[in-house]
Order: sequence, then structure tokens, then C-alpha cells
Amino acid sequence: MSITAQLRDSVMLPGGGALVNGFAFEGRGDGPRRALLRNGHELEVYDLRELFAGERAPTAVFPLPWPRWEHGVHSVSPDGTFAVFSGQRSVRAMSAGGETLWEYRHGCWGPELDHPHTGDEQEVCRGLEHGSCRVSDDGRLVWAHVVAEPEPGGWQERWVVLDARNGREVAWLPLDSAAAGSHHLSHPDGVHMGLSIGMGQDGILLHWARWDGEKLTSWDLNEGLDRILVDVHEDRPGFLTVEHYGADLRLHALDGTVIAEQEPEPADDEDPPCWDYSCGFVDADTVIATTVDSDEDPEHARHWLLDADTLRIRGTVTYPTGPVDSYVRPLGDGTWLTYDDTTDTLNRWTQAPLRHT
Repeated sequence: MSITAQLRDSVMLPGGGALVNGFAFEGRGDGPRRALLRNGHELEVYDLRELFAGERAPTAVFPLPWPRWEHGVHSVSPDGTFAVFSGQRSVRAMSAGGETLWEYRHGCWGPELDHPHTGDEQEVCRGLEHGSCRVSDDGRLVWAHVVAEPEPGGWQERWVVLDARNGREVAWLPLDSAAAGSHHLSHPDGVHMGLSIGMGQDGILLHWARWDGEKLTSWDLNEGLDRILVDVHEDRPGFLTVEHYGADLRLHALDGTVIAEQEPEPADDEDPPCWDYSCGFVDADTVIATTVDSDEDPEHARHWLLDADTLRIRGTVTYPTGPVDSYVRPLGDGTWLTYDDTTDTLNRWTQAPLRHT
């Protein structure tokens, strides 16, 4: 079945491709949907609703604390007054005026154990490995994936919980990981935080945790080392994952129980494609997923709409402008984003109303 998309908005946004193929998007339940885009030595923050309404200026601009450090996944507080940056050797909170509010030092993400640091203490070392951080939805905590300071016994990564006011460590968990990178996803219940750690060919780790002010409680889905955490929705208690190599999508209860599962379907007589990690909730009833990577011909790249309760495939998306080979970023409000690299255009879509005859 073919499902027609309807264009809602378009805006020129250089660098906006990171919204659909990267970690520049930050959404918070029923709060703002933001784009966090690196531009030179600055992090520009855009409210997507305001952007599509005609406001072209960023709502906030934060100086990057380490201009030569191009990795890590950063976060902005719910009220937009400060940003927290995941660096190679520290997590740093900064105001929009460029003031360092606090810094939490940790071990170096550089891949060589005990390698020397020369020159400036924040000189960037070799390697692409990185962690991530996330300000909680109430703005009181910062969750961060870091490397512990060197100790006898070698490498150890940790998941730390910091006081957002001063960077004080309030709790931490040891992690059995050797990360290439990671990202956080806060659950819209305002209590739970998810962490997805990519380890290249060694697989994926997926952790959930909560801090109640006294005790840190955690659980994981790491038996198969194969689930990537991709999305949550404010009207759903669970979460969505995709298999490491795109074999299936799964809908989970918050404790990890699998509620529904869906493998990609071939079109016509083609071999079964693979789901991309680009997927999520269009709204509480609809999931969008793509098979862009597994289609060798961009003209055949497909976006699929699925039922959010069963993950049953409803049909493929047809765009009035012709084939769209972009990844997607669902916004949870009934719309999703695509990005045109040739024109630097960010497009916002919704499902066109059904025509009754």
C-alpha cells in the first residue's frame, strides 16, 4: 500500500543533515524539539517550531569549549540557559555567554592506554571514540558516559550522574564497554534515562536507569549485544529499538519485555532489505522506519509507516516531490523531517488526509 506524504514546512538550514543522520536532535516529551548544530567554534540551538514559523536566528548560541574536539554528544538544559558538553577528557557546563559553570574531569577517550598529553591540557588526542551526556528533563541532573581516571586494572567506562548546579558526582555505575560512541535518551516519564553504547563490530549495549535521590537503579538489554535504542514517546510507557544490523524493529515495555516485532519486507521480488537506525514515533499510533542504506539505487530508497501497537507495516510513503532518499527524524507530533543535501533544505512532512470517493 502506498501512503501519500504532505509537505507541511520547508526551511533552509545549512548543517541540518545532522538532524536526520546524527545526534543533533534533542526532544523532551511534550517540551521543545531542538536542533543542536555545530557552526565553526559555536553550538547553535534552534527551536524547530520557531524555525518553521519563520524565526531564522538560533534561540541560543554556546561557544564550544574545545574547538578541535569534534565528537561527543552534547545537551542543552530544558530552559535553554546552559549547555553541557561531552569532551575527550571532561564534561563541561557553559552558559550562553561563554562562562564555564563547572567541569567534571575524567579519563581520556584516546584509544592508547597511558598515552602522554602534551601542550595544552585540553589538546585533542588521536582517536574518534567518545561519550555523551544529557541534561534531565527537570534540569536538575546531568547523565554522562565517561572513561574513569586511569587505575590499576586498566580501562573502565562509567555512567555517572552529576548535580547540574555544580557538576558534583552523586552516583555512578561501572560499564562493561569499550565504546566507539554513545547517546542518551530521556524517557518522557521524567524519571528514567536510557543509554545506548555502540562498540563497532563488537555490538551494542543498552542500559536504563533511574536516580531517586538516594539510590541508582539500572537494568539492561545486553544479552544479545544487538539492540540500538532509537525512540520514545510521551504517550507510550516503553521504547523502540532496532537490531544492530537492521534485521528487525522491536517495541518494548520499559522493563525490556518485547511487545511487538517487525522485520522489513521486500518490495516486489527483491531480497529483504534492512532497517536503518533512522526510525521512531511519528505520533503515539504511528512509527516511521527507513530502508535507505539497503537500497543500492537511491531512486528505490523507501520510508515505511507502521502501526505503533503491533509494528505491522501499513505501507510505503510516496512523496509528491518524487523519491526522497533522506533519512528521517520523526517528531512525535504527527510529523517527520527529511533533509535535502543538495539544497540544504529541511522538510517537515505529515501523512496526507485520505480521500473519500
